[in-house]
Amino acid sequence: MHNKVVYQAAKSLDQFGLPVLRFNFRGAGMSAGAFDQGRGELDDVRAALDFLTDAFPGLPVLLAGFSFGSWVGLQVGCEDSRVAELIGIGVPVNDSDFSYLSSCNKPKLFVQGSKDQFGALDRLKTLVASLPGDDRLIIVDDADHFLTGKLDQLDRAITNWLMERHPHS
Repeated sequence: MHNKVVYQAAKSLDQFGLPVLRFNFRGAGMSAGAFDQGRGELDDVRAALDFLTDAFPGLPVLLAGFSFGSWVGLQVGCEDSRVAELIGIGVPVNDSDFSYLSSCNKPKLFVQGSKDQFGALDRLKTLVASLPGDDRLIIVDDADHFLTGKLDQLDRAITNWLMERHPHS
């Protein structure tokens, strides 16, 4: 929750006026529990959604995740009717199965560094092109997995996508 990519994404969403909740998965940082290979972490995302929707009833929810958080978060976001839109950043398509997205019609934004060592662009482009719904892939040139030195482009990608989707907000 304290890495620069997650922080920048949260800052971009907050500046757009959206309530934002960042959290650590079980076993990360000072969180209790132990890493569960993505199984228990699905419940972590569900608990975070429960907390957020209880705190802000009636507001549509956008779920964003970075790296492992995109793999787990997008899965829960696709299944949960409270989630209206999805953002995946640094999507680790090299070693994670994103086939669940093939039945997800929700609007999705993907932001990926062109040199992301965990998410080969050709694999991500093929995935995004195969998905249903209104989906966008923004590639940040010469950026690694952590978008080092390019966080302003992450901010711009999120902000522009939200402004296009919600012009009157």
